[in-house]
Formats: sequence, C-alpha cells, structure tokens
Amino acid sequence: MLQITLPRTAPVPAPRGRIGSGFSPDPRRYHLYLSAGCPLSLRVTTTLRLLGLADSVGTTLLGDPSSHADLRAAYEAAGHHYDGTLTVPALCDTWSGRVVSNHTPDILDDLVVGLAGRPDLAPPAPAALAGAVRTLLDDAAPPAGRSAALALLEQRLARSPYALGDQPTVTDVDLWVALRHHPAAAEAGSSVRSYLGRLRAHPAFRAGE
Repeated sequence: MLQITLPRTAPVPAPRGRIGSGFSPDPRRYHLYLSAGCPLSLRVTTTLRLLGLADSVGTTLLGDPSSHADLRAAYEAAGHHYDGTLTVPALCDTWSGRVVSNHTPDILDDLVVGLAGRPDLAPPAPAALAGAVRTLLDDAAPPAGRSAALALLEQRLARSPYALGDQPTVTDVDLWVALRHHPAAAEAGSSVRSYLGRLRAHPAFRAGE
C-alpha cells in the first residue's frame, strides 16, 4: 500500500463509499489509482482482468507528479479539502471527480458484485482455507504456520484445479499474490507447484507477472 502523508490539522474520515449506494454500477464511470509493487494493487488489477473489466475501468499507476496531483484532487473532492493521507488502491468516480473508497475489501467486492455482477467468482472460502490464505498473505507469519497453510492448500489442490473448484476465483487471486514470488512456494508440494503453473498460463494472472 502506498501512502503519501500531507500536513493535516484534524482527523479526516477515510472515504468508504460503495457502488450501488449513491454510485451507479457503470464500469466506465470509474478509475483506479494503484501502485507498482503493491500487493493490494496487484490483487485489484488481477481481479479486474479476471472479471473482464480491464477495458472498462481505467487505471493509473502512480508515477509522475501529475498522477499524484490528480489523486490528491480526487481525495480533496471526497473530503472537502482533504489534507490527510493519500492511499492506494483508490477507486475514483470520474463523474464527480472524487474518491469513492480506499478500502481494498470494499473495492474488490464492488468490482465483483457491483460492476461485474459475478458473485460466483467470490464464493466464501471454508474457514480453514480462509485462514490459510490469510497466513500466506502475511509476510510476518511464522514458518510453521506458513508450512501448515501450504500443506492444507496441497491437499485441496490435489482434488481440484483451483482453490475452490473448477474455475479461478478471487481466492486464487489472493493466493497468486501471496505465492507467485515467495521463496516458500519452491518448497511446496507438486499440486501447489502445478497450480501456480496453471495460474501463470491464465491471461488474468499472466499479465501480472
């Protein structure tokens, strides 16, 4: 997550708007500000491609000063002269010029359900798998916990090509972000290694390599 800290005189509420609640579900209305090398940004961009929204929802990777200025203007429009922290991923509404949300779980849910209408690509994971995914996403997770998470994943992938069945879902997006370049993946079992190969061959995931 990229954060740019600006002088502030008072706490400013984080923008937490939702598509479908004051913001219509038209993909062409929205633009995402992201950061290269940011795991949360990678989750968002891979999900966009998985949903087929990459050509509808615009994206900007923060780089030159003009992109920072545009993001700051969107935050100010959302917060009435917002002078807090500029955080990405940030979902912006181009019609009003304001940030809708910088809360990644809400952004992902709005992309999947609000814009794509594909709740089938975000089914709830079983509790044990959800815990394993959280562990693998946590860079501070102890080695024993990571090994146990990989063992559980190995068992599931021995029975199905993807984490939750026969098609990739947002759970696979999270696992891709967690494992694609992590040294622990080299020590994983054959099912996990084959799984990562399948993801690398899939257009939605391959573009994030």
